[in-house]
Amino acid sequence: MVVVGAGPTGMLLAGDLAEAGIPVTLLERRRPGLSNLSRALVVHATTLEAFDARDIAAPLIERGAPVQSLRLFDTAVVDVSELPTPYPYLLVVPQYETEAVLHERLERLGVEIRYESEVVGLRQDADGVTVTIRDGSGSREERAAYVVGTDGSRSSVRSLLGVEFPGHTVVASVMLVDAKLSQPPETRIATNTDGDKFAFVAPFKDGYHRIICWDQKHAKAETEPVELGEVREILRETLGTDFGMGEPRWSSRFHSDERQAEHYRVGRVFLAGDAAHTHSPAGGQGMNTGLLDAANLAWKLVAVLRGRADEALLDSYEAERYPVGSAVVKGSGRLLRAAQIKATPARKARNLAMHFALARPAVNRRLGFALSGLWISYAAPHGAHPLTGHRAGDVPLAGTPSRLLEALRGGGFVLVAPAYLHEPAAKAGVKTATATDGGPVRLVRPDGYIAWAADAPSAEDVARAIDAAGA
Repeated sequence: MVVVGAGPTGMLLAGDLAEAGIPVTLLERRRPGLSNLSRALVVHATTLEAFDARDIAAPLIERGAPVQSLRLFDTAVVDVSELPTPYPYLLVVPQYETEAVLHERLERLGVEIRYESEVVGLRQDADGVTVTIRDGSGSREERAAYVVGTDGSRSSVRSLLGVEFPGHTVVASVMLVDAKLSQPPETRIATNTDGDKFAFVAPFKDGYHRIICWDQKHAKAETEPVELGEVREILRETLGTDFGMGEPRWSSRFHSDERQAEHYRVGRVFLAGDAAHTHSPAGGQGMNTGLLDAANLAWKLVAVLRGRADEALLDSYEAERYPVGSAVVKGSGRLLRAAQIKATPARKARNLAMHFALARPAVNRRLGFALSGLWISYAAPHGAHPLTGHRAGDVPLAGTPSRLLEALRGGGFVLVAPAYLHEPAAKAGVKTATATDGGPVRLVRPDGYIAWAADAPSAEDVARAIDAAGA
């Protein structure tokens, strides 16, 4: 296996492959050392559940600041503290900390990142893919059964495949600043807009705050330095104060596009993360969506490479993740367009409507589900049990491990069923567990979604389901 791009998506994917015993080459065109970029700053509940299933949630949480509410548009507040997850909050943490945790996992698994290695050629046939790599020693070729491009919005893999990446720029000259605030906002996350100007403020654990802002009337080239006076003015005009912002430790400008690759799979080559989809920072979905792409694809590659599933299983990656990417791009775009309303009466109407809508628990919960990724489910075959395709959640289990997410560690499927149904799973090498609260029998995929469920199956039913799922 070759994975191109050692950002969060590529590192999670390579780690999952290595943990399953699949040899993997991880290529990265930048120089050695973790990225100092820090664009992503929120890790959502569904991603934390995926990290828990890999035993890396705790070290990341230690580096971040959990936030249970988000203020939108003046007085409208989204409360995520009651969501049905072990992680009912937004974890505000710099991207470089997320990368550090993923990198530590790679080191434990013996995966080496090959830096300064750029993919400049790619050809495939019925048996595999030949990748041409240019590095410090020149050009060479490497052969792999499959290749995954996780190499960002300017993906060389996507370009070499000839896959279109339609879309457009939605915000120019977005400014990112990490600075200390002498008078931080009362709500831990604050955001507001006057149409042309937008500001977002969130705390890191170390006392710094992340500020995301822009002024569309005075957009500057991305090569221009961020001016603190400009940032302070935007904060004052949107949030009423600059919070006593001090000198930043880091700042950057970038532009934001809404784009989605036309295909996530072309033969033996796949796209994931920003190589497959990119959108505005509204909602903090970008890195999270890419990490869940990796979790979805990894176990399917393992099943096929180990001969447990037909190659047709790999088609389900695009079938499942393309609609999620599309929904995220559209949802982020709707939030952004709501933030860009310019007319004062329309902005006041928006603020009032959001305030009263989010005062209703059902609406607040629905938006919390959308932000956290808990809404994601996958299509199930006709006649399947209603749980099929849905997130399993962290089911309490009898014995050790005591939770489903712990049982998923190390990879592989888990059958949650009464003890008398464990034998067919044990014969197939599938892990077994018994739920303390009963409920339907569930065969849980390595990515935490339910592959099959039944209310009162026979041992033969369980055996057929395990075989059909590629477990």
